[in-house]
Amino acid sequence: MFTGIITGVGRIAAIDDLGSSQQHGKRLTVTAPAGYLDDVGLGDSIALNGACMTVTSLDANAGRFTIEISAESLDKTAGLAQPGPVNLEKALRPQDRLGGHLVSGHVDGVGSVTRMAPVGESWELCILAPQALGKYLAYKGSITVNGVSLTVNTIEDRADGTELSINLIPHTVENTALHVLKAGARVNLEIDLIARYVERMLGAGKGPQ
Repeated sequence: MFTGIITGVGRIAAIDDLGSSQQHGKRLTVTAPAGYLDDVGLGDSIALNGACMTVTSLDANAGRFTIEISAESLDKTAGLAQPGPVNLEKALRPQDRLGGHLVSGHVDGVGSVTRMAPVGESWELCILAPQALGKYLAYKGSITVNGVSLTVNTIEDRADGTELSINLIPHTVENTALHVLKAGARVNLEIDLIARYVERMLGAGKGPQ
């Protein structure tokens, strides 16, 4: 479980095949900020751009760890198949503050950035979400974008999906990997857990969902 509050920006430094076919996944070598891995052990969970991954090897002194990602996960996420910056968050501990919202680290869909532009001192980020996720999005509701807990400012249902806009304060832009986004970029989306459970409760006993 995570909160969507990014605790470090790392970088995918190397990508190695786990096999020779398209059914095989990849091993990612990720570099982290100095000291970030001091309290991390083998088998711990770290979210990369919002996708929960398991640490399979670790060199804390060098600030480097590896994860293994399946072909299925690569197909259902964005930004994990090529070198570049990634948002990092360690798994939530019982005593931690819940500064964002409850995040599972399971990507529900991949959206497309339609706008990333400055507005005053802030930035406006607009994303076209898959049509299937539209019913879970609400004005001032929560959504996770590449692992970052954010608030939905506007929503517009369209024939090709649901477009949402988000206001990014300078701190968020400067301290996450969201600053590299531009129109056309693909982003990992996770809907609010509460919305998921509300749908299940309202639909229980009414046939296939």
